Amino acid sequence: MDKTKSNSKRIAKNTIVLYIRMLFLMVISLYTSRVILKSLGIEDYGIYNVVGGFVSMFSMISTSLAGAISRYLTFSLAKDTPERLREVFSTSIIIQVLLCVILLILAETFGIWFINTKMVIPTDRLIAANWVFQLSVLTTMIQLISVPFNSLIIAHEKMSAFAYIGIYEGVVKLLIALAIPYASADSLIMYAILMCLLSVSVRMLYGRYCSKHFPESKFRFVMDKELIKSMFGFAGWNFVGTTAGVLRSQGINVLINLFCGPAVNAARGIAIQVNTAVSGFCSNFTTAVRPQITKSYAVGDKEIYENLVIKTAKFSFLILMVLCIPIIVESEYIINLWLVDVPEYTVEFVCIILLLTMVDSFSSPLTYLLLATGKIRNYQLVTGGILLLNFPLAYILLKLGYSPVSTVFSTIIISIICLFTRLAFLRTMTQFPVLRFLTDVVLRCIIVFSLCFLFIIPVKYFIKSDNFAMFAINIILTGIICIAISYIFGLTKSEKRFILKPIKKILKK
Repeated sequence: MDKTKSNSKRIAKNTIVLYIRMLFLMVISLYTSRVILKSLGIEDYGIYNVVGGFVSMFSMISTSLAGAISRYLTFSLAKDTPERLREVFSTSIIIQVLLCVILLILAETFGIWFINTKMVIPTDRLIAANWVFQLSVLTTMIQLISVPFNSLIIAHEKMSAFAYIGIYEGVVKLLIALAIPYASADSLIMYAILMCLLSVSVRMLYGRYCSKHFPESKFRFVMDKELIKSMFGFAGWNFVGTTAGVLRSQGINVLINLFCGPAVNAARGIAIQVNTAVSGFCSNFTTAVRPQITKSYAVGDKEIYENLVIKTAKFSFLILMVLCIPIIVESEYIINLWLVDVPEYTVEFVCIILLLTMVDSFSSPLTYLLLATGKIRNYQLVTGGILLLNFPLAYILLKLGYSPVSTVFSTIIISIICLFTRLAFLRTMTQFPVLRFLTDVVLRCIIVFSLCFLFIIPVKYFIKSDNFAMFAINIILTGIICIAISYIFGLTKSEKRFILKPIKKILKK
């Protein structure tokens, strides 16, 4: 009982730290996007978005290893000696460096050919696009080397490090955005250079923090063949799911470029910015919980990891819903208030991508538990195979002349199919209570979501957002309705007591 209470306190503390960081970064990120879009223009912003995304596709192998690194470090922290933990960390560094070399070779051969011959980029911007490409390759390599350090921080649950370094990163991004209009060189090239330098400084800060606080982060050359084989075996199957995820996001982004041009990439990029800012509230919560799911599975505490998965899925959806519904309802007014020049399809992309994020919130904690088992071959083959359908389906829709927004609708349908697939695998692998998850989480959240719109539609009908005052009233009323319905119909009695307890303490003080 004491252990459960201690874990809950740690999760709560880490979540609060990450939320404070997220609130600060959300404001900075949204304002930065506005400034950068104005400084670069719609076309250059779209070029930066699609070229940078294309480069990230080359890191699929290394990204799949990131999940393996995080799992092995967390497992070692829970069960092994400090010496073993150091071996896992050092092995992770060696693997990431080797994969960076592979990334460089692929990027400098196939990547350069594709950028210059296949992508829809105006001729007069090809030189700038190549600069962005090279700097994006370097930035991606730096981020890959950072993976073991970031995974070590998460394994130790030291979320304050993410908070401070994240705030630094957000502030510098804002300063870069404000400085771009005064650059004498090409704005797009200068922006890419400064963003690359920022990645270098962030990497150094994470490295410094780890070397100061975690003795196992001191690198030494080790060649544990069994460990390398085990990590590559885990990552090999994880590669299927990772590839599917990358093709779902950046692959479809490239397709949109080929069929619709960089202006639509800009619209999708803005929608992703909004989604990143909003979903950060949910990802902060799941980031704080993830190590506990892995550790409780490692020591065989079935009750704890099942409850963590179920509660995380429910709270993730409800948190996102409270944030997303007001934005969806007032999306047109918000986008026009936020941006100076609004690319076509921006409002539609924002609304549908937020819906996709809410659907995906059910799956995140399920995925953490599946990865914790280490037995992921069949899971990744089936689920990854289903997710891979996103790319050809998007191609067919665009080829038939459908709106680029239709690519997100098809992604939502496939995400729902994958949710039930993950539940089926968990039931077989861990005897996970699927019926309890479907009734207490999925069904309850669908009812809450439906009730929210049932009450909000009349409010929207009678109160038109003709000016900022009416818009503010609409947002406040919508938020209150969502919070009230989530509390009344979304939470169990024990969950309500859990939420009210700290509030009562604060009121007493």
